[in-house]
Amino acid sequence: MIAFVSGIFEYLDEDCAVIDMNGVGMNIKISPTTASNLPPSGEPVTLYTYTSVREDAIWLYGFLSRSELALFKKIISVNGIGPKSAQAILGAMDVDSFRYAIISQDKKTLSKLPGIGAKTAERLILELREKLSGESNDLMLPNTDLSPENQTSNLPSAKKDTIDALVALGYSKTQCLKALESIENADTIDSGTLLKMVLKRM
Repeated sequence: MIAFVSGIFEYLDEDCAVIDMNGVGMNIKISPTTASNLPPSGEPVTLYTYTSVREDAIWLYGFLSRSELALFKKIISVNGIGPKSAQAILGAMDVDSFRYAIISQDKKTLSKLPGIGAKTAERLILELREKLSGESNDLMLPNTDLSPENQTSNLPSAKKDTIDALVALGYSKTQCLKALESIENADTIDSGTLLKMVLKRM
């Protein structure tokens, strides 16, 4: 219905951004992450929107990027996940991290998202992995099996030791693998130094 809303950002009203569109104030539901990235009051803003129509209400859900909106639509296509839950998920995890968690079948990380238990995490992986893997090649590691366990099986010993230490500290293997990917020449660094470098990126 409404693809996007452009206007002047006026103020935040609980979980909504109020946008002035030629003298009409539009209430658009946003996540805390989106709220933290809005411009100052009185500045122009564009929110890409999804229209949710229910018997008792019509709501616009807004996002600062089209990629985030596209992912939101995929999430609500999963059985049992509504717009409110989908927006809460994207408010707790950025787009790339969520895609990576799905592709790598990281149930531990997904289960920690708001309103998502172990069963729902499995359903998200089952229904979204194929949809997301085709558009996220930049996030994929070389192994054909992207489960965290299989991705760590062929790593150098320093990387394995670093991941084991981080997992013991409570981090997921998905987080560890992503952090390691951001370090240049990680294969040549000893585990102690590597651990310190990775912790700075967590």
